[in-house]
Amino acid sequence: MTRPDLTPIETPRLLLRGWRDSDLPSFAAMNADPAVMRHFPATLSLPESDALAQRIRADLDANGWGLWAVEVRGGAEFAGFVGLKRAGFPAPFPDWVEIGWRLAAAHWNRGYATEAARATLDQAFGPIGLQEVVSFTVPANAASRRVMEKLGLRHDPGEDFDHPRLPPGHPLRRHVLYRIRAGEWPCRPSR
Repeated sequence: MTRPDLTPIETPRLLLRGWRDSDLPSFAAMNADPAVMRHFPATLSLPESDALAQRIRADLDANGWGLWAVEVRGGAEFAGFVGLKRAGFPAPFPDWVEIGWRLAAAHWNRGYATEAARATLDQAFGPIGLQEVVSFTVPANAASRRVMEKLGLRHDPGEDFDHPRLPPGHPLRRHVLYRIRAGEWPCRPSR
């Protein structure tokens, strides 16, 4: 795995880039929106959101890749994030890197998550040199699962797991796992 330079990734409609201080208010509003956070244990307070943004920025700086801020060309300067993240908890599967996304509700149902995630996978299996990428969510998150399937990630019910950060009996504890290997990703330009 290599460390590419943190250069923006361009798609036909989007720019995936490093974070700016000006992104923080929109990020906080997104994290406080119950609709956006309905498949997470809770919405985030302003200090929690700012702390998360700091961790995301630190990962991008350290690795040259991570959760990129998503900007809509000719539109919103901050629509959410899409990118890659290393395990943040003891995972039931070894040494994984997750692809994930979170967009503000105003940017749903436009194909932005899929477009940005395709460009991210081009980076993951190209310059970054990953061999496999996973994604996971709660079973009820049909929108995210559709994105995973559009990207060609495969779901094996035998790999579904209980999230270790949620207590037994929590309604969001069970997660479905999807994965794709480098050899399964079609080579295509990011644009």
